[in-house]
Amino acid sequence: MIRLILAEDHVVVRNGLKSILEREDDIEVVAEADNGLEVLSALSSGLQADVVLTDISMPEMDGMTLAGEIQKKYPDVRVMILSMLDNEKYIFEAFNLGIQGYMLKNTSVEELLFAIRHVFSGKQVICMDLALMMLKRAARAYDDSALASFNLSARELEVLALIADGYTNQEIADHIFTSRRTVEGHRQHLIDKAGVKNTAQLITFACKNGLI
Repeated sequence: MIRLILAEDHVVVRNGLKSILEREDDIEVVAEADNGLEVLSALSSGLQADVVLTDISMPEMDGMTLAGEIQKKYPDVRVMILSMLDNEKYIFEAFNLGIQGYMLKNTSVEELLFAIRHVFSGKQVICMDLALMMLKRAARAYDDSALASFNLSARELEVLALIADGYTNQEIADHIFTSRRTVEGHRQHLIDKAGVKNTAQLITFACKNGLI
């Protein structure tokens, strides 16, 4: 069971999220909070939680400050951001603070639930819209970008981002709702297009050329 604290200062949004989460057999919302101080108060009182799902913009203590405090005081509690803010500044700051996930509020229910379970398992995750946005921005920063010669489809870009995040073929298949064999084909096409021998070299190639 994933014990989750939900931190969101807009009551309507928080109630909607709680309703969605509590439909799942493996997720329990153990506390709700209007701000970061209330989350810390709940944890200091002895409340056991696995994941904190928090907005960034909240009164009294924002989500970024909360993430830093949890990292220092409760390192076993995983923090996941759910925000409207898609600026790279916030994304980089969040991961530098040790958060495990960053999702946008327009993320689908399926992707949000997948991300919560992924974070609970100890992995990091970023929503696909952000991953693609950052890949495209990185590609535009290079006049001779490898992306142009790479000639990647939207689906291959999506798979590349998930490979870089450490997803297995089966996890990628579950995430993009296709078969494992199809994902294996995408992975091999990416390796062939990059002219490398394996996945590790593919990720190195993508990093060196600003693709991830």
